[in-house]
Amino acid sequence: MDLVPKPDQVVAAAGNVAHKLLYGGIADLRPMPRSLIDEGTLRQLYRYHLPAGVTEQGDPVLLVTPLAAPALCYDLRRDCSVVEHLVRGGRPTYVVEYGQVSFRDRSLGMEHWIDEVLPEAVRGASAHAGGRPVHVVGWSLGGIFSMLTAADSPDLPIASLSVVGSPVDVSQVPLVAPLRPLLNLTEGRGLITRAYRAMGGAPQPVVRWAFQLSSFQKLVTKPVAVAVNLDDTDFLAQIEAVDRFTANMIAYPGRSFGQLYHRFIKGNALRTGEMELGGRTIALADVRVPVLVFAGASDGIAPVGAVRAVLPLLEGSPEVRFEIVPGGHLGMLTGRAARETTWRVLDEWFDQWSAAGLAPRAGTRARKTAAKATAKKPAAKKTSAKKSAATKKAASRKTATKKAAPRAATTKRSASTKAAGRAPKPDPDAIGTNPSRRYGSAGSRSLAR
Repeated sequence: MDLVPKPDQVVAAAGNVAHKLLYGGIADLRPMPRSLIDEGTLRQLYRYHLPAGVTEQGDPVLLVTPLAAPALCYDLRRDCSVVEHLVRGGRPTYVVEYGQVSFRDRSLGMEHWIDEVLPEAVRGASAHAGGRPVHVVGWSLGGIFSMLTAADSPDLPIASLSVVGSPVDVSQVPLVAPLRPLLNLTEGRGLITRAYRAMGGAPQPVVRWAFQLSSFQKLVTKPVAVAVNLDDTDFLAQIEAVDRFTANMIAYPGRSFGQLYHRFIKGNALRTGEMELGGRTIALADVRVPVLVFAGASDGIAPVGAVRAVLPLLEGSPEVRFEIVPGGHLGMLTGRAARETTWRVLDEWFDQWSAAGLAPRAGTRARKTAAKATAKKPAAKKTSAKKSAATKKAASRKTATKKAAPRAATTKRSASTKAAGRAPKPDPDAIGTNPSRRYGSAGSRSLAR
């Protein structure tokens, strides 16, 4: 609101306050309808229903939740829900979540998720969708688990990976970096180690407090922000939805928390690209599927540098693409700005790596090779039909012109848009959906040098 509110702002603010008092809230928190299709130990695989009148299209998408976070991260509220966006577009959408973690689960380590939960979820989603390969999307720790699973099980029917806000180099996380030297002094016998062993993990209240601490500044200024935005219904609804998400945090199993604490926070083990797990070494270089990596511009839990550190480690991937998008750790996934940035890039990525029309998948590299061979066939026929050198040169010039055509067309559309009085084309250096901010695997590796 303005310092001196306008009449319409006063009316909107009064309406929002009345709605909050009379109905208990402003946000539409109805979950998207779904059905349970498979389950196991700390594994529940759900399929979301398509809205009436929407036709299914495209390969299935599997949303992977991190430990301790509910599936609400993908279905925050209506009009700010990744799930809603996907199903309204007709995509078969699945989510794997883990239920409530209790003291009896304290012996479960990360191996349980890498060996059983995620592989079974991928296979289950693929089988339920008619055997099609799955686009796996993992947020935060869910992204790290997804990469480790893909590296450890290259035979899984995965079409692509999308990693959202997953810190690989923990030394660049502001909350952790100053503490790591102190943590290492205790050599595994410190207060934190004794506490999580005694409690069987990290209980829900501790997890919720840690998440809130990561955005401490926003927590402190929240009352002021709410007062200033009393007339902004969408802003208030987002605040309500995030509060509900935070209140539904889940506990960490004891052994898994211990592995994360000692290997990630203290040891920063994944920065090397390899991790010892279950008597074997898992290397991110063994990921053989295309990977899309997102970093949030204002993410305090997974800063841009901590996320970008994964790019040179994915040497075996046929393509690695990197995007910086607006928002903090949760906002980059399901904030209001994500509608036009993160979600749009995901749509483009899924379309790019769709398996439609390709030969049976024996690995992503084989798919990509087959696609290239198919693309080259018309050119080969044209070359054999035209034998003269001059004709070949003309064909070459024609091909070059065709390749340049999209850029010219884009420029022309931008000029016509400006002439019509509409918004100009976005700044090429702006954060968000911008092809110039995307890097192939070779270019991505060079960024970290």
